[in-house]
Amino acid sequence: MTDAQTPPASGGRSAAAGHSSGVIATGDQARIEQRTLVLPPDALLAAIPDEAISRLNNLPATDSHVFKGRDDALAALRELPSTGTGIVAQSVRGMGGIGKTTLVLLHAHAYLAAGRGPVWWIDASSTAAVTAGLASLAVALNPVHGALPLDEAADWAVTRLQGRTGWLLVFDNAEDPADLRPYLGRLSTGQVLVTTRRDLAWQDLGTSLRLETLTPEASLSVLQEITGCHSDSDAATLIELAEELGHLPLALQQAGAYLAQTRTSAESYLAQLRSDPAGVLAAGAPGDPQQRTIAQLWSVTLNTLNARDPHAVTLLRILAYYAPDPLPRHVLTPALPTPRAVDQALGTLAAYSLVTLTEATVTVHRLVQTVLRTIPEPAPIPEPSGLRRFLRRRKPTPASTASESALSLLHGAMPSRRPDDVRDWPEWQTLLPHMQAVSGHKQGPGMTPQLAMVLGQASFYLGARGQAPEALPLKERALQITEAALGPDHPDTALRLGNLASTLSDLGRHTEALPLKERALQITEAA
Repeated sequence: MTDAQTPPASGGRSAAAGHSSGVIATGDQARIEQRTLVLPPDALLAAIPDEAISRLNNLPATDSHVFKGRDDALAALRELPSTGTGIVAQSVRGMGGIGKTTLVLLHAHAYLAAGRGPVWWIDASSTAAVTAGLASLAVALNPVHGALPLDEAADWAVTRLQGRTGWLLVFDNAEDPADLRPYLGRLSTGQVLVTTRRDLAWQDLGTSLRLETLTPEASLSVLQEITGCHSDSDAATLIELAEELGHLPLALQQAGAYLAQTRTSAESYLAQLRSDPAGVLAAGAPGDPQQRTIAQLWSVTLNTLNARDPHAVTLLRILAYYAPDPLPRHVLTPALPTPRAVDQALGTLAAYSLVTLTEATVTVHRLVQTVLRTIPEPAPIPEPSGLRRFLRRRKPTPASTASESALSLLHGAMPSRRPDDVRDWPEWQTLLPHMQAVSGHKQGPGMTPQLAMVLGQASFYLGARGQAPEALPLKERALQITEAALGPDHPDTALRLGNLASTLSDLGRHTEALPLKERALQITEAA
């Protein structure tokens, strides 16, 4: 039971709130908590003049001095009504590092500069954080609410906002719609923005704006503005660096700040990124300990995800070894105990904006893949029975690394007909970039025959399509792997020699093809 009383006149705003409590025990062992809260006469009024409320804010400084390629998104936010039209909330979604917070922060500063407010920024990572953020608004409007429990102060802030228009609330980094649901239905007289990395079901809470990576032109502009390198000679390397970073805004900011601060050349940074991605992606600009880095951001996300759904992390680590191109979902079907488990894990990854998911394909950003490959795996990934059914010409082992699982799954997903059967060419073309990507990563000794098989089949497909120049390096690699694993006189080595000789002949390089054919014949006759 709560009683609110007004004390005798005591000088208006100088009066402090009083609070007392007690517990009443009844004969049937029930306990009743009784609290008495004494408020000054003006406790329900704002502590600042009404005309000053429009300038009230707690906005942090913008975290980026260079902002490119988001004009359409900013325009969409500017067009949102703020005078009570029934639109409850606008969510801004996207993967970590895509620039959600920066976009909304710029919009919030512009909103405040236009003379509208209050503008209040709230950490929405948990229910407690949301309540505390709203309570802090209540205290800013009138310090007397600092004596109230947080939930009551938060409710007062919501009630206060219901009585006016033109305000803006930002719920940043929301994890769960349930954290906001108690408040959003009551906040319809101003503007509410929600940033979230999770692609959750916000449909009943308002409209959504999904951010994608920047265009190559915008990425180049970001790097040029931060580094000051505007010459044509610099542009080519910066374009290559932007491509390597996957046009992700935070990664571009991180790289640009490092280049500007250390006076490092873009060529040197790009070389380091390729040779030591773990070290480069974890390093911010010297002297800026507050700068977020891609490695930090996604390591936190990965830890959160591992606690919620370990199967999702298993799939994500496997996906890190494929190409950043759409991968047919059926490739992953044997990766977990049941197809339903795969679907649920992919849904979790999509909910965290770590993959792009369609009914038929799954795609991972190239920089997410790079970061994942730099994070040590906690333990070998168990091979479920479903995966073992797809392992051809290989004795199953109790566990595999993520790269080995990626190869095994791809090997099992190859079409059953010969690669020169045109009916399967669309599927071969879809799998080809992933075959090339997997072959570029280190595999365990027991995986080499399987890797040679994948390369051989991929090169067979390319040769059947008349793409001998593209098939040649794959056949050379298949021969190298097979000879190292099985020896120079093994029949499989002879097969690889003959295949390579055939491709060299197709390219008109007959003098190189002849000794390979002769050697293959000698091995076959000896066998």
